[in-house]
Amino acid sequence: TLFRSVTAVLGDPSLGILPALITSLVVSTVQTAATLVISLMAGYALARWSTAASRIILGMTVFTLMVPAMVTFIPTFVMVSSLGWISTYRGLIVPVVFSAFATFLFRQGFVDFPQELEEAAALDGANTWTTLWRIVVPNAGSSIAAVGTITFIGAWNAFLWPLLIAQDPQLRTIQVVLSQFMTSQGTRYPEMFTGALIGIIPVLLVFLFLQRWLVQGVEASGLR
Repeated sequence: TLFRSVTAVLGDPSLGILPALITSLVVSTVQTAATLVISLMAGYALARWSTAASRIILGMTVFTLMVPAMVTFIPTFVMVSSLGWISTYRGLIVPVVFSAFATFLFRQGFVDFPQELEEAAALDGANTWTTLWRIVVPNAGSSIAAVGTITFIGAWNAFLWPLLIAQDPQLRTIQVVLSQFMTSQGTRYPEMFTGALIGIIPVLLVFLFLQRWLVQGVEASGLR
């Protein structure tokens, strides 16, 4: 039965499915939280301070979306290796916490945010930091949910970067472990399909829980 197959795969330490799930959950959760905080602050700054410097930074941020991620893998790997972060959570998370797409999505959402609320907070004596976290963030739930969902799914499905960094078998993510079931000698279809079924459950739960806010957040950003 399906339940018996799932328990057998999870209980087999030679397959490494359970440690991989834990690693993927830790990496995806921490990366999502860090990306939300950094991109939210960057997007708010780019939306509110309209100067020549901010426009240049926005242009450079958008330009990075046109650069294939594979182009940056070698210099980033050399940098991570020089820091001694190979086979560490820092190496898996820190180099990918900034997202130009998330920053641009937040920026587009904050452009249409009613500034009257921020002006009212300023009249009450609130500074920019207080206004951001007590006025803007509580009213930007749809954008946060959209960026969080996209970032979590992307982090969970990441393959090439974890494959390069996680040289320790105990730090391999679920996508890397699933790829090991396909070798030159053949493909272990039962283990691979069962592991894929287990690996898709967290992503499916996150998407089903946040899908309503995901659509609202994309609409609020003005993207089509």
